[in-house]
Amino acid sequence: MARRPRRTIGSLDARSGDILRAVIDEYVSSATPVSSGSLVANYAFGVSSATVRNILADLEALGLLTHPHTSAGRVPTDAGYRYYVQVLAAEFALPQVEQLMIRHQFGQVEFASEHWFRLAATTLAAETGTAGLATTAKALVARVRRVDLVAVQDRLALMVVVFREGTTKQVLHNLPDSTDQEQLNRAAGLLNVLAVGRTADEIAAALSDLPGGPEATAESDLLAATGERLIRTIREFDAATIDDFFSDGLMNVLAAPEFDRSEKVRRVFAALENRAYLGSLVESVARAGSIQIFIGHENLPFEMQDVSLVLAPYGRVGRAVGVVGVLGPTRMPYAQAIASVEFVSSLMNELVEHLYA
Repeated sequence: MARRPRRTIGSLDARSGDILRAVIDEYVSSATPVSSGSLVANYAFGVSSATVRNILADLEALGLLTHPHTSAGRVPTDAGYRYYVQVLAAEFALPQVEQLMIRHQFGQVEFASEHWFRLAATTLAAETGTAGLATTAKALVARVRRVDLVAVQDRLALMVVVFREGTTKQVLHNLPDSTDQEQLNRAAGLLNVLAVGRTADEIAAALSDLPGGPEATAESDLLAATGERLIRTIREFDAATIDDFFSDGLMNVLAAPEFDRSEKVRRVFAALENRAYLGSLVESVARAGSIQIFIGHENLPFEMQDVSLVLAPYGRVGRAVGVVGVLGPTRMPYAQAIASVEFVSSLMNELVEHLYA
């Protein structure tokens, strides 16, 4: 039998919208194609089975539903999910008790640290049953919050740089002379006086005022050497589009029947590890300034076309912006995902605001 021709999607009438919503809700819950019989049995549409079948056929002709070759039931298409998200999804808010619990969890971790971002990913994974994602809030030009130096060997130290937005970088630094921890502590103290609250260029200017040549001492030589390493570390950090990327809930995705082959999930997360792609996502979401949803084939990398992303920005545009969100099969509970991502994003905004208060 010939297929009905594809029609243009306009605004569905209320009954067609109700039936599309029911198909999507059933499919999200069961992961099995939805038949007209199950819709008639489970929903009081007030119309005959024949009418439901006709509406399902119309929705398929519009490209909002399709049906697997071996099944009489329908499943949503990417376009169907998009219409659902934009028009049909009911408002959903996290229960007050869950909001309070999440706030309490964030209150227990170290202020302005990578624990924020790990907790954001873990919280979103737990709330939605998908994979939670978070990138650190990265400023266009980083400013230092603290520097520590730890002796590793006589002429080797670990430099720990904490930036204002909470990101921490650790780099090994070859020292000009044999140096003990007490000397490193004094150098770190002087370095913090020069560096805290400053950018790489500002620190370089401050270092240039230090005595050199015949007036230099072993202490000033150590300060100059560690200062140069600090400047290089900051500039390398500034040059990157994004810094750290955290995820949690991989097993939630693996448990979905769409991903019964684990290599599909590995390809998805390999795509996310591409810093150019991830950076473009962060820039796109930050530029939009609000929650963004990428469904199936709306994702450009081929590896990402079996999943959906719900992402929201947080931070201060022009200062530091990061992204939090979820990744799961296109068959995800969008209303709950949107509410969870919006709440965690707003909470991260509050935390970042404290840094600039």
